[in-house]
Amino acid sequence: MARGLPRPGAGGGHAVTEDRKAQLAENLAQVEERISAACAKAGRPRDEVNLIVVTKTYPASDVRLLAELGVRQVAENRDQEAAPKAAECADLPLTWNFVGQLQTNKVRSVAGYAGIVQSVDRARLVTALGKEAVRTGCELGCLIQVALDAESGVRGERGGVAADGVPALAEQIAGAQGLRLDGVMTVAPLAGPYAGRELAAFERLMEISSDLRGNHPAANMVSAGMSADLEEAVAAGATHVRVGTAVLGVRPRLR
Repeated sequence: MARGLPRPGAGGGHAVTEDRKAQLAENLAQVEERISAACAKAGRPRDEVNLIVVTKTYPASDVRLLAELGVRQVAENRDQEAAPKAAECADLPLTWNFVGQLQTNKVRSVAGYAGIVQSVDRARLVTALGKEAVRTGCELGCLIQVALDAESGVRGERGGVAADGVPALAEQIAGAQGLRLDGVMTVAPLAGPYAGRELAAFERLMEISSDLRGNHPAANMVSAGMSADLEEAVAAGATHVRVGTAVLGVRPRLR
């Protein structure tokens, strides 16, 4: 279990910073043990699974400490928090992943710092991301968010496209200048046939990934699993797990 970690105060000083770094290091070590054990149980090499630390609600000072501890991928889900945090940490060797539902009016901001958008779920968003990538001359990685609680043609409550909508969206991303189709992502659903069945949900995502790679072999990233269910994600075959609470502690309530 991750230790409950207070957010450092504005004037915490060197001792508080070192205490926080030690707490983060301990929690990262515990998460590493979990991932390693899950890989061993699944018969997978440890280097097949990448850790993305979800830093939402925590300050840029924590991101800096995580970078010092070797973290190279972080994730955020709200642009109004992520944009200033990413700007403050622009000197760090980090890849920023955007994992929240993304409105088209936030695309310009998100494309300014995110290397990968994991929540691509509709054609209009692909168009907006492509235009911004071309405007800035950057390449933006895209994961298709799959909603396993969605019926045909319907988006899930947490965002995401229904499974049968993945092929068309993949073709649009692959054909868009400035975008790179990297793979698929899901969040274990709270409703529908996979509710409470995390392993089955992630195994279904792997099937979708396999179908996708039939036409797009390089789209081999599978982002699944969070603090509570990373073992199930690793067992199913996920290449990336998104862990927040287990590294940073119980999140403060958003106001």
